Amino acid sequence: MTERQSQGEEKAAPERWLEFFLFNSRWLMAPFYVGLVFALVATLAVFFKELVHALPHVLTMSAEDAILLALALIDLSLAGNLLLIVIFSGYENFVSKIDAGRIEDRPSWMGTVDFAGLKMKLIGSIVAISAIALLRGFMRLADGDAVDEVKLRWMVMMHLTFVLSGVLMAVMDWLGSKSGGHGRVS
Repeated sequence: MTERQSQGEEKAAPERWLEFFLFNSRWLMAPFYVGLVFALVATLAVFFKELVHALPHVLTMSAEDAILLALALIDLSLAGNLLLIVIFSGYENFVSKIDAGRIEDRPSWMGTVDFAGLKMKLIGSIVAISAIALLRGFMRLADGDAVDEVKLRWMVMMHLTFVLSGVLMAVMDWLGSKSGGHGRVS
């Protein structure tokens, strides 16, 4: 209760309506999270397409081909994990708490990832996905396959940019926590 309300002074009707409208506008984010569920389904479809495409060749694959397949599937899995984290954390942080029913089915991180944690998980996943893409490029290079050196150089620069961005975000969050977090928007 605010000091004004404890003294018996009520808010004006326009202020109450504005606050009601602003508070409930958070539901405009819900369609974004539903759209991300469709992106998760699309990622799953691509995962199975890759797997089904590779299955007939499993017995004739070289070790490098098997590793490349595994890396492609891991890459898609990480992207799916990232989508799930953004869907759950974003919805819980900005729209409403999720009542998942049985508590033992609820992932341990759910409800504990704030916006700062979400940023760090996001950049961590991007760095991992970038590293896997870079590793695939290096494996093709090691196999003697023709690799576009300019593209590979750009991939290295982008990966280093992602790593540096992650480090800088972590440092900013750390500095913000050391300063007491006043005025901090994570």
